[in-house]
Amino acid sequence: MTESPFKPTFFERDDESPDALFYAQARLLVHIDEHAIEAARRLYAELLPERGAILDLMSSWKSHMPEELAWKRLSGLGMNEDELRANEQLTEYLVHDINRKPAMPFGDAEFDGAVVTVSVQYLTKPLEVFREVARVLKPDAPFIVTYSNRMFPTKAVRIWRALEDRERAGLIATYFRRAGGFGEVTMEDRTTYASGGDPLFAVWAHTDPA
Repeated sequence: MTESPFKPTFFERDDESPDALFYAQARLLVHIDEHAIEAARRLYAELLPERGAILDLMSSWKSHMPEELAWKRLSGLGMNEDELRANEQLTEYLVHDINRKPAMPFGDAEFDGAVVTVSVQYLTKPLEVFREVARVLKPDAPFIVTYSNRMFPTKAVRIWRALEDRERAGLIATYFRRAGGFGEVTMEDRTTYASGGDPLFAVWAHTDPA
């Protein structure tokens, strides 16, 4: 296991109250505009396998999955049951506080792909979580992290708030590399608008082949 290069203070937040309290009230709203949502859909269509088992980590009431993937399983792991229940794309869901308990209740190599959509800024134990994702993914499976410039600032970790948008891609790439279990990391600006609106950035890697 690779030692963390980060100081614990990097993952402190202005609001250190339990996340379960913060997310107790359902927020049935989207956190990026339609242009950014469509950019995420196109990326997922490119990288995720069709008819696969997909893990939607830090999920909510929308997964932004392209229907052409025709997934056999879309498992949502999130913080609010009302939001997860309202997500019509999920085939199953689980309320689970990933910051309190990074270990996920899934077996090894259960999933063909995984995503985190505009929520990575809230991870307080990112290396542990990324290691868990590598464990539950099959060999050579993609893990895709998308992010924009929006956030709940009191719950975003200190290091995230200290960086600019493009620098944050390098931070996520470091999560992949330090966690282990992943191959080459790709970082791309997937923003589709000419001016104005929400940007969308993506960082992804595949698990090591068998």
